[in-house]
Amino acid sequence: MKSNLLQRTVTGVLFVIVLVGCILYSPFSFGLLFTLITALSVYEFAQLVNRSGKVKINPLTAALSGAYLFMAFVLCSHLDLGMEVFLPYIVLMLYLMIAELYLKRENPIGNWAYTLLSQVYVALPFALLTTLTYLSTAPLDEGSDVYIPVYTPILPLSIFVFIWLNDTGAYCIGSLLGKHRLFERISPKKSWEGSIGGGVLTLVASFVFAHFYPFMSMWHWATLALIVVVFGTWGDLTESLLKRQLGIKDSGRILPGHGGMLDRFDSALLAIPAAVAYLYLAELM
Repeated sequence: MKSNLLQRTVTGVLFVIVLVGCILYSPFSFGLLFTLITALSVYEFAQLVNRSGKVKINPLTAALSGAYLFMAFVLCSHLDLGMEVFLPYIVLMLYLMIAELYLKRENPIGNWAYTLLSQVYVALPFALLTTLTYLSTAPLDEGSDVYIPVYTPILPLSIFVFIWLNDTGAYCIGSLLGKHRLFERISPKKSWEGSIGGGVLTLVASFVFAHFYPFMSMWHWATLALIVVVFGTWGDLTESLLKRQLGIKDSGRILPGHGGMLDRFDSALLAIPAAVAYLYLAELM
């Protein structure tokens, strides 16, 4: 037990240091890290569904497609390139679809469905994260009328901070006071008390962000935090449902003591798209 706790602690600390460090350091480190995370997560998803024996998709091609989708979003956001940057991704998707016509596999429709799900459920949320990193612009030169995007890492970082605080609060409060099950059919350990505790802690953190980073109002920060809490919880439950359907406990073993990539980013896969949608609807992006 002590060995497992130490392993979880060391892995968790290193994970946070690498993630926070790469987001804050530069757009290059951010792009490099999340290109790798996207590829590993899509590859892991493909391996999981293949293990079920009901479908067979190409993990490597799916992972490369997801990684390219992320890089295409980076190029559009950072270099302001046109939509033609997505053409290679479209070609890859066409290849994955057309290849099923010639492979003579048992369940081609299932293969198509899970291939597309690997992109929509896993790759696209990471790609959307890049839209949060270039919210502001600055003139190319002093007095210039040409404006270029400016890398602003605080907003994407806040999404992960809100997720971590929500998980921490939910676990601590749920362990102490949890009596009423939140979604017993899918995740028996989650409680309403824990979810409320995690939400309150995250809401408090949003006021701290509003104080130090007033490019959004306090109410927008608070709303963003609550959206991350709600959709992050649904994201966690979604991955739990996937694992229950596939009959597995952890999505992988790449992070000792913490499972796989999907186990670590399950909340983010729904929280990121929801956050982006809110910020666009509120005309903050």
